[in-house]
Amino acid sequence: VQLQASGGGLVQAGGSLRLSCAASGGRFNQYHMGWFRQDSGKGREFVAAISRSADRTDYADSVKGRFTISRDSAKNTVYLQMNALKPADTAVYFCASEYGIWYPRDAYGYDDWGQGTQVTVSS
Repeated sequence: VQLQASGGGLVQAGGSLRLSCAASGGRFNQYHMGWFRQDSGKGREFVAAISRSADRTDYADSVKGRFTISRDSAKNTVYLQMNALKPADTAVYFCASEYGIWYPRDAYGYDDWGQGTQVTVSS
């Protein structure tokens, strides 16, 4: 499946952004979806994930209560609503899909990745 992430930008601390990840070339409802982020010089960090049926979500402790992941099967799109943003949230955000056995926080388990979208939070 091909993934196209969008919605990043520059925002002040305390602000909000909504990231989108549009999927094509596959059956969207068959994929678990995840968001990861990577800051310069650091490894890829788990942010949030949602199961293929949307009955299960998982969040990193650092974003719990501020970020919400959701999916719209009619639009083949997964979203990441980010509120109360902090400078520490600054990173390139990637969406990813997984078809098989799902370990939400394991980046190596995901099959396909989008190109990433930059989120910059100023203090």
